[in-house]
Amino acid sequence: MKHFSNEVEAANGLFEAYKTLKGEISKVVVGQDDVVRLLLTSVFCQGHCLLVGVPGLAKTLLIKTMASALHLNFNRIQFTPDLMPSDIIGAETLDKDRNFKFIKGPVFANIILADEINRTPPKTQAALLESMQEYSVTTGGHNYPLEKPFFVLATQNPIEQEGTYPLPEAQLDRFMFNVLLDYPEYQQELDIVKNTTTDEQVEVKPVLTGEEIVYFQHLVRQVPIADNVVEYAVDLVHKTRPNTERASQVANDYLEWGAGPRASQYLVVGAKCNALLNGKYSPDIEDVQAVAKPTLRHRLVRNFKAEAEGMTIDKIIDALI
Repeated sequence: MKHFSNEVEAANGLFEAYKTLKGEISKVVVGQDDVVRLLLTSVFCQGHCLLVGVPGLAKTLLIKTMASALHLNFNRIQFTPDLMPSDIIGAETLDKDRNFKFIKGPVFANIILADEINRTPPKTQAALLESMQEYSVTTGGHNYPLEKPFFVLATQNPIEQEGTYPLPEAQLDRFMFNVLLDYPEYQQELDIVKNTTTDEQVEVKPVLTGEEIVYFQHLVRQVPIADNVVEYAVDLVHKTRPNTERASQVANDYLEWGAGPRASQYLVVGAKCNALLNGKYSPDIEDVQAVAKPTLRHRLVRNFKAEAEGMTIDKIIDALI
């Protein structure tokens, strides 16, 4: 691991590493710059991501490529209605000497892609969410710590809702960001088709090790932040809570439920990281606004009036900002 003499040098090191990471990922993944920025932000903030997009938008490819560029172990778990908690965390089995031995499940990796997390029953979803919160797995009375860095990226298909078990709001709150993945633009799709219909293999070079990522995660939290920026973030979250003292008119009109304190924490730490990734040493209000949508999107519940008038969550957040 490269050693830095002071925080400023370390901040510059993260900025340079981020630029190199983007370059390596773009060798394989065309476009999706905003999605890549938010995924890397959540990695450096020790957060987890919920990615919502229709099938075929290279979600798995993106995460695999990111894992290669970050030099981390990667496991993909396909969530199905018959998936059991032991299929994720592992199980105790008898060895040849008739002693119990714990066989680790796929959750024991640095990056987990939980594909179509809303396809599996709540009991199995909860097994993954415990590891996200505690960074450990408990089974058979024993606790097994997970290796850090540990990052869960869960995907949801927004169009096919038959036979799904949507995540409850309390569990959605565990995710730092809710990132929307959209269709590529025409020129981008042309490039994708040209790149993927040949036999040429692109090699992604590792940029950061796990040890360096953990170091940068601590660095992000040490970034100084002005009181007025923290106040702006907390005020923004308070504005989302209908029928409270600081509620905005938009929240009173269109929201059933607002965001909790975890949203304020993620807005501040996300703003710190966003500043570093843009070459700044301290965040301002624009950095809070840059992470507001993915942070608040899954924490606000619309009321009937909002649905009837076609007020989307993103429109409501725009109005709040």
